[in-house]
Parts: sequence; C-alpha cells; structure tokens
Amino acid sequence: MRKKRTQNTRGKIIEAAWRLFYRQGYDDTTVEEIIEESGTSRGSFYHYFQGKDGLLSTLSDVFDQKYDELMETIDPEQDRFEQLMYLNRELFAMIENSISLDLLARLYSSQLVTRGDRSLLDHGRTYYKLLRQIVLQGQERGELRGDVTANEIVRAYALCERALIYDWCLSAGDYSLTQYSAAMMPMFLREFRKSL
Repeated sequence: MRKKRTQNTRGKIIEAAWRLFYRQGYDDTTVEEIIEESGTSRGSFYHYFQGKDGLLSTLSDVFDQKYDELMETIDPEQDRFEQLMYLNRELFAMIENSISLDLLARLYSSQLVTRGDRSLLDHGRTYYKLLRQIVLQGQERGELRGDVTANEIVRAYALCERALIYDWCLSAGDYSLTQYSAAMMPMFLREFRKSL
C-alpha cells in the first residue's frame, strides 16, 4: 500500500509539473506552483526531486503513461509491425500536441550531458518492455524476422524514434512530427518485417 501511495504522490507531482510546463513554459513555472497544482506538500516535492530541473527526466514517465493508455486501445489482432507503427503515430501526436518543443529539447540535451540516469535509455521502462513484448509476439507469429534478436529490433525502433524527435527539435518544429514519422518509420524499419 505504501508503494502505491508513493507512486501516486510522485505521479501527481509529475502530472502537475508537465501541465504547468505546457501552459506556462518551463522557465515561468515555479516549484511552489507545481506543489499547489499537485495538491502535495513542499516536503513531498523535495523527497522526490532536488528541484525543478529534476523533473526534466520525468518526461519519459509521461511517455510511459501514454504507452500504458495506448495498450488499452491497441487491436490485438493487428499485425505486430502495424502495432508498432500505431504506437509511434499516437505517441508522436501526443508529443506534437501537448509537449513543448523547448522542453523536449531540454530533455534531450540533459540526457547528453548527464552523469546520472539516462531515462531515455532505461530498459526497465514501460516503453522498452512493451516494445519487446510486441516484437516477440511478432516473431512468434511470423510477422517479424526471427533471425534478428528482439532486442536488436527494439533498439532500432527506439533509435529511429529518438532520431526523428531530435531532428524535429533541431528544425524548431517546422514540420509535422506525426506526418513525417508516419512516412519514415515504416521505411526505416521495413527490413525487420518478414516478407509475406
């Protein structure tokens, strides 16, 4: 029960912070506003985070929460390659419509210079577990190549997503991430699809 309460408190803080970051911008959001928006206490905030910058790496938590939601909507009969493309489309639509480009760029730059955890590469995340599950099912069903390991396919998928997001940030969002990705992801990953 204590673990559940801990996750709820941390989750409330993360959700409140990202709502405020999106509405007001990162620089214009204070720790006090995050505490007020989350309905938690100053002590709780500092128990989980050293400061506002500590919340940047939690964007991966926001992505994982989106993946949890998407798993409820995914068609279990759909080809596993198509499931991967569906997850990418939906996540990128969420990024494009509700995550500030500035925050995304900050997350990526912080991941490059951090000496600590690189949350984007944490294979314990829901993201990696879900991708591995889909790829393994695709291999079992003969939809994805079996002569390549599931981990190699997952790594390639994640690499493509990171590359597309990075380029979108570098381009200052001057094109639709969702539309560009819908064209590029299948091209990048089609070699993993088993020929029918």
